[in-house]
Amino acid sequence: MAERGILIAFEGIDGTGKSTQIALLADYLTARGYHVTTTREPTDGPYGRKIRSLFASRHHLTAEEELALFMADRREHVRDLIKPALAAGKVVLTDRYYLSTAAYQGALGHDPARIIAENEKFAPIPDLVVLLELSPAESVHRIQDLRGDSLNDFEREDVLAAVAAIFAGFEMDNIARVDAAASPDQVHRQIVAKVDELLV
Repeated sequence: MAERGILIAFEGIDGTGKSTQIALLADYLTARGYHVTTTREPTDGPYGRKIRSLFASRHHLTAEEELALFMADRREHVRDLIKPALAAGKVVLTDRYYLSTAAYQGALGHDPARIIAENEKFAPIPDLVVLLELSPAESVHRIQDLRGDSLNDFEREDVLAAVAAIFAGFEMDNIARVDAAASPDQVHRQIVAKVDELLV
């Protein structure tokens, strides 16, 4: 830990509870003496703000332009936050990382494997990817009925189904698949078991 921190990425379709689980894990690790940094993508930087403006309508950019924004946002995120935090020996918990880009942009027709390869040229590979799995129908239910939100262009059930299928095809050794349909406490316990294995 003194030489290099640990990077844990939370991935999955919308509505899987990533933000909730990151907060719970951050509390768990902090209580055990780890220095934790939590972050998210898209970031709040200039490229991230442009991406967030797409949530209302993705139609004024081409798929290539949209992917370029995600890549630029990540380069800035890695340079300004992730690499410095890892160099300081911190545990970095990120709400989305490059597998989300591969899955969501893959659903638009890009090659997910190529996106991953391009990202891994500059972005640290996570020590652990917590992939929260949930059916697209349950995701939409949580977004609309539990949160009371309207679906944005990334959250339509047909989009989520295509994204979930790409996530399901990833076979990296650092992925821990977690059933996000369970209660938040049960999901947290599943995640802690995986993280404790990593930190031993």
